[in-house]
Amino acid sequence: MAKTPLNIIILAAGKGTRMRSNQPKVLHQVGGKAILAHVIACAQSLNPEKVIVIYGYGGEQVQAAFANEQITWVEQKEQLGTGHAVQQAVPYLDDDTNTLILLGDVPLVDAASCEQLVAASQNKMVIQSFNKPDPTGYGRIIRNQQGLVTAIVEHKDANELQRQVNEVNTGIMAMPSRHLKSWLARLSNENAQKEYYLTDIVGFAVEDGIDVSAAVTEDEWSVTGVNSKQDLALIERVHQHRNAAALLQQGVMLLDPARIDVRGELDADQDVEIDVGCIFEGKVILGEGVKVGAYCVIKDATIEAGTTIAPYTHILEASVGRNSRVGPFARLRPGTTLAAQTHVGNFVELKNAQVDVGSKINHLSYVGDAVIGQKVNIGAGTITCNYDGANKFKTVIEDNVFVGSDTQLVAPVNIGKGGTIAAGSTITKDTPADALTLCRAREQKSIAGWQRPQKIKK
Repeated sequence: MAKTPLNIIILAAGKGTRMRSNQPKVLHQVGGKAILAHVIACAQSLNPEKVIVIYGYGGEQVQAAFANEQITWVEQKEQLGTGHAVQQAVPYLDDDTNTLILLGDVPLVDAASCEQLVAASQNKMVIQSFNKPDPTGYGRIIRNQQGLVTAIVEHKDANELQRQVNEVNTGIMAMPSRHLKSWLARLSNENAQKEYYLTDIVGFAVEDGIDVSAAVTEDEWSVTGVNSKQDLALIERVHQHRNAAALLQQGVMLLDPARIDVRGELDADQDVEIDVGCIFEGKVILGEGVKVGAYCVIKDATIEAGTTIAPYTHILEASVGRNSRVGPFARLRPGTTLAAQTHVGNFVELKNAQVDVGSKINHLSYVGDAVIGQKVNIGAGTITCNYDGANKFKTVIEDNVFVGSDTQLVAPVNIGKGGTIAAGSTITKDTPADALTLCRAREQKSIAGWQRPQKIKK
């Protein structure tokens, strides 16, 4: 039997007054992604024919945030209830489909549960429910003796007996689209709130002889909406706890699973070790055996196998080769690429720098817009002066160069292969290969054939 095509409606029109923010509620973030982004990702994972988002407050911001997504946007100009919101989608629903209704403020919505809901709704209505010890404020699921749902009664409209029911509605439901259209046309606002309740369609289904069932989830967080900053903080912790549990199952060592934040996607190989307080943003890849020290911030970066990132290091849009060492207190800025077996030490900042195999920049240096060859040693306090106040220029340091401490390399400049730059020099011109170059006061000269000091054997 062919699978019935699916339309998905996401209700995201609420302002979220309790958030006390000018930003639309659904754009607040959980795990580095907008709340609504989590719901859209869940929807798209179900391969629907159409995703319809009902928007309201801050509509331009919301649409702009998802400009690259295949979404049908529908405005709810007046906030007249959930039933009214879904009514706005009627012209866009295809008759020969099923419709799944999701909530735009439920970031931990579970795709597997939604898929089961849709599969069970081919000829009936299926509601996602859960058991709430204190159901105050929630719509109650009312069942008959056969266990079928006969009504959802909102808390304010419920009598004393109905208020004793602990099974509550989540707002997530699925049904054939042709039935949904018919039921929406029959809604009225004759209730305590003077709103059009979507839950009233349950009664219409019963009247029409259509079975209504409820699937109880044990995962309350997967159906919990965000209505305040406190809710947001609680759900963020749940999300991070689940990230940590998944990493541990993959073989990652977390020194404290309660103190890691993944605000995006972290792909970590086995035997990776992550100390406390680390933040991973965007897309981060950690190769086998990588060690990340405490309180590092890494965003959109690749760290290859065997590398150690020492504490308090910041890495943004950069890559680090195998068996390297970075930090502590180092900063790799966008465009930086470190090859294998490189060392970048404390209080070193690199920007748009390519550093080849075996090179070292260990102390107190800034290297920007530079290409550094193999087995180069950059002494403490070295600066590539890449900016003249208007334009950026490149510094090239060829293989086997030794740059002495407290050196300024004024770009554009090329340091020849095997050359040595004496400490305290300000280099403004290209230097020859295999020579000692020094520039102190006004003098710059090169000594051909100069030999570096050799380590004295003890």
